Amino acid sequence: MTDTNPGMLVCANHPDRPTYLRCNRCNKPICQQCAVLTPIGYRCKECVRGQQKVFDTAQSLDYVFAGGIALVISFLGSFIAPVMGFFTIFLAPIVGMIASEIIRRVVNRRRSRLLFQIAAAGAVAGALPLLVSGLLAFLSRFGFSPAAGLGSLLPLVWDGLYVFLVASTVYFRLSGIRM
Repeated sequence: MTDTNPGMLVCANHPDRPTYLRCNRCNKPICQQCAVLTPIGYRCKECVRGQQKVFDTAQSLDYVFAGGIALVISFLGSFIAPVMGFFTIFLAPIVGMIASEIIRRVVNRRRSRLLFQIAAAGAVAGALPLLVSGLLAFLSRFGFSPAAGLGSLLPLVWDGLYVFLVASTVYFRLSGIRM
């Protein structure tokens, strides 16, 4: 078969796919499936993986500090959340931001995906006593009775929302660190 378009390349990973696209780092021809859009252009998946490994800089003690700090701050914030009711949707992200900023300073801006996940898990673990105690109070008061109205479930909703918002804020604030 003759090439009718001499400028057309074939993907390095998929020789049956013609392409004009090249990785802007290694200059390898890549198809749309192999291309990863980065802030500075398209790169092949191998270059992206290699670059991500460069930025995993967390040390072993960072994981302990991140989980512990998130746990303590989330736990302390959980004492305020039951009083706040609806305003928990504003309080929880603030608690998450405080935790993530303290973690960021303590670990000296080192990063890794596992570090972010451990910090989020610490935030969940710190906020869970609030949710569990609320659930136990609800069950002791109403049991599994259908007579319990939706109004009695509302504190549980706010507690669950607190857990979710604190953990997600910690994770996304830490994973958004710019070097």
